[in-house]
Amino acid sequence: MNKFFSPGNLITIGGAFLSLIGLTAYFTDATNLSVPTFFYGVPIFLIGISLKTTEVPPALRVVSASKFTSERNKGPEELEKLVKDVTRWRYGQSCQLESSLRVLKLWDIDNPPQLIEIEELVKDGNYGIRMRFDMAAVSLERWNAQKERLGRFFAKGLCAELFCPTPGQIDLTLLPQKQEENSQENE
Repeated sequence: MNKFFSPGNLITIGGAFLSLIGLTAYFTDATNLSVPTFFYGVPIFLIGISLKTTEVPPALRVVSASKFTSERNKGPEELEKLVKDVTRWRYGQSCQLESSLRVLKLWDIDNPPQLIEIEELVKDGNYGIRMRFDMAAVSLERWNAQKERLGRFFAKGLCAELFCPTPGQIDLTLLPQKQEENSQENE
């Protein structure tokens, strides 16, 4: 997704454009045009700037949205909602999945983990997702301590796998539990 076309950018540019038209019209004595464009343009411009200060970009989607359509329909509905949620612009938060990370106790107020990318995948015929986080101030031990809870948190019957591809980053893979694990838990 192109970062230039964020809602905050579009509103800021629209407000600046209207303000510029209003100022130009004022100095060319076109008062019928200057009053509405300037008085609407400046507040729109200020709203756009305030949105830009609280803007959180969407996570990079590694695989195109159309690739796993049939598998996505068979997988947990919560995963589909999660993918849609993190691939859109967010405002007024510190990072994507802020409330989830707080509940999971994977939060640091000064330097929270940042969701970098999300990938839909199919492993052994099961639909799942992989999320890559920049760990920031949250240690690997804290992630490992919440490993079992991570799977259950996002959807029932999911198993979480953690992997560190590079220092300072962590991959969280959520896949349905294998049939043997499900039958053992039911006994």
